[in-house]
Amino acid sequence: MQAQILAPAAMLMVWTLIVMLWIIPSRFGAIARVEDKSTLPRKQGVRGADLEGVIPDRANWPAHNHTHLHEQPTLFYATVLILAVMGPAALDVTLAWIYLGLRVIHSLWQILVNTIPVRFGLFLASSIALIVLAVRAVMATAFADPTAI
Repeated sequence: MQAQILAPAAMLMVWTLIVMLWIIPSRFGAIARVEDKSTLPRKQGVRGADLEGVIPDRANWPAHNHTHLHEQPTLFYATVLILAVMGPAALDVTLAWIYLGLRVIHSLWQILVNTIPVRFGLFLASSIALIVLAVRAVMATAFADPTAI
């Protein structure tokens, strides 16, 4: 069962890398379509954030989502590791897969459509799954039977 709960975390890492690669054609394609290249940042050490307002918003959406995949999911990774060490229940594994699915759908929505009400609903649903997982991790560790070790 320990390995089963690690699979959604591994898949979320792969998804994060896919979104990272998605940034490249999105931004470079948008830059190539800029007619007046003098509007592009010319300073040394230019960052993706410097392209905000220069290229279409849609071209930056994959980068915005990539940032999001490095925020709340870090709690997911820690929670999954705790549960893997403690011996997850079937519910924990199911919740981890639900979290992964909701985060992937959230990513696709943010990158392709990006309307806030739906995006927020997906974020809220994934957050609820994570909260339940985190509470279960606390229960597994705080109320563990010390004689079972």
